Order: sequence, then C-alpha cells, then structure tokens
Amino acid sequence: MTAPTVFVLSGPNLNRLGTREPQVYGSDTLDDVHAAVQREARDLGLVADCRQTNHEGELVDWLHEAVDVGADVVLNPGAFTHYSYAVRDACAIVTTSGRSLVEVHLSNPATREEFRHTSVVAGVATGTIAGFGLQSYLLGLRALV
Repeated sequence: MTAPTVFVLSGPNLNRLGTREPQVYGSDTLDDVHAAVQREARDLGLVADCRQTNHEGELVDWLHEAVDVGADVVLNPGAFTHYSYAVRDACAIVTTSGRSLVEVHLSNPATREEFRHTSVVAGVATGTIAGFGLQSYLLGLRALV
C-alpha cells in the first residue's frame, strides 16, 4: 500500500527564511524546514509534497489539487493568513471535502502586530499551530495522524 501524501504548502516570503527577520522567524531556511518535514513524514508513514509560492493564485490551485488527489494539507499561508479570502475559500473546499487542513505559523501571530491577530483561514482549518518555529510544521504533520 502506498503511503498517504500530505501537501505541505508555504506562502509568500517563506522562501526568505534564514535571512528574513531571524529574530522573529529563526535561522532555519525553507530547505531546512522541508528536510525536517520529509524526515518527520517518513517516520509517520506519510509522503510530504513540499511547495512554496509567493503567488496567491498558485496557492489556491495547489489547495484545489489537494482535494482532487485526496491529500491532507499543512499550510503556512504567510501574509495571506490575514486578508486572502481566496485562500480562505480554497481551504474551506479542502475541509468540506472531508480532508484535514492544519494551519501553521513559525511565529505566534497573536503576540505580534495587531493586523496579524486575525486569521481568515482559522475558521475553516481543522486546527492551527503557531509559535514553535520549524516545529510548527512537524506538529502539523503529527496532528494529521
């Protein structure tokens, strides 16, 4: 039997991890995150399909693809968290199709600027994990199993 695939999706500016505000996001690069996710997924009997985009429409397309292939999702929507109703609606398509979607954040948005306190994704996500750096992604994977 083939291991289930999980889409691990990261939104805008996450390709700059390691150099972008390391005091907030840490020193791990996105490659570090993806390597840790791959190891954790393998240990959990999953296959992780890791992707990053700075483009809203591409992220929406990937969420649709997750539904089409029957994959659960670990999603760090980045700044789209706070205002993208297109991403929110695509996330709702995932969860209303019977799949799980875990929203993750490296930092804790509730302790940051006020505009970051609202997540338009949280209301349609299966759950949210925030504030644990790279571990947020791994906890998101664990939540799926």
